[in-house]
Amino acid sequence: MIRIFIDADACPVRDETYQVAARHGLKTYVVSNRLLAAPASPQIERIVVTEGMDVADDWIAEHVQAHDIVISSDIPLAARCVAKGACVLNPTGRILDENAIGMALAMRNLMEDLRSTGTMTGGGKSFTKKDRSAFLSALDTVVVRGKKQAAGGLLAARLAAPPGGRSV
Repeated sequence: MIRIFIDADACPVRDETYQVAARHGLKTYVVSNRLLAAPASPQIERIVVTEGMDVADDWIAEHVQAHDIVISSDIPLAARCVAKGACVLNPTGRILDENAIGMALAMRNLMEDLRSTGTMTGGGKSFTKKDRSAFLSALDTVVVRGKKQAAGGLLAARLAAPPGGRSV
């Protein structure tokens, strides 16, 4: 069963994630440094970590598994999760998986270098309705894809098991 992990402290799409997760019946972990409001549901678990740099990221990276979905704009966290077989989606709907994470890391490092030299000091663009819509579409896509991949792995494991589930 796939699960969703939200890097929640600065996430602008928590409500949208709750809606999609509820529609698909997915367990959702809301990981943050402080208690955040979330719908009352047995499928939603709020995880409050101690304050500190990357503590929420560390909790997510430690608990995520293959086929899980992580909602975050943190590229280093995304790389850690993708290495474990998870798919990461940023709030604008960009899918960071094994095909995209290398370029995302390279771009992040380049931008960090440019900012550190003072070459580039501007902030990011504001979050729009178009971003929110793109996120919803992408989240639904990765949930469906993840369910198919997880089901395929389960089927393969069943086919590889000896008849009756017993070893001889």
